[in-house]
Amino acid sequence: MSVVPTLIPRQNPPLPADWEQLYTAVLSDSLDAAGVTNQAMSPRIRPLDEQLKMCGRARTGIYMETAHVDPDVNPYELEIAIVDDLKPGDVVVLACGGSSRIAPWGSLLATATIARGAAGCVTDGFVRDTIEIKHTLKLPVFHGGIAPLDSKGRGQIQAVDVPVICDGVRVVPGDLVFGDADGVVVVPHAIEAEVLRIAFDKINGENHSMRELRAGGFLRDVYAKYGVL
Repeated sequence: MSVVPTLIPRQNPPLPADWEQLYTAVLSDSLDAAGVTNQAMSPRIRPLDEQLKMCGRARTGIYMETAHVDPDVNPYELEIAIVDDLKPGDVVVLACGGSSRIAPWGSLLATATIARGAAGCVTDGFVRDTIEIKHTLKLPVFHGGIAPLDSKGRGQIQAVDVPVICDGVRVVPGDLVFGDADGVVVVPHAIEAEVLRIAFDKINGENHSMRELRAGGFLRDVYAKYGVL
């Protein structure tokens, strides 16, 4: 008989109050300014719906490839446990190690995620049930491809709420995960306050720059004045 895993209780820091003003490009630039240059996922990680933004705290799972399922094993045990334990504002981050055999995310997990009030999902594996997720559920999901493959017999979560490498980016539980039409950026919690300060300052400068450029100002003059591009 399978035993339901007990996950470690935790309390996430609140999300930035004005997070909807943020976008991945400004967060990537701000991470660069803070000296951290490897926290943007590659262009292959794409949103199912480019109109949706996602911001939340990472809940992580790490998969390994498998070739069979023992009769007395529930291959979905940890997958179910982490989804049932989601809190408002969580983002599920599923690291599949570049496997071309695993589609860990579909409409049932997405439905349960919405019911828990969580913010979305990022995986470097595949996603399926895409029409349902995009047009009916409208949950932000960022993925490494689309395929009908079930994870059963192909991959299984080995651990949850541990540091993972997802599409080459290190993600620690509680890190700020942000996604939009340009991709996904992960802000490590240890430098989050600094990165957000830089980001909101840059947004302010960009807003001033945009107004002056629309009024006919020259780019060289506007850049010299505000130092953003």
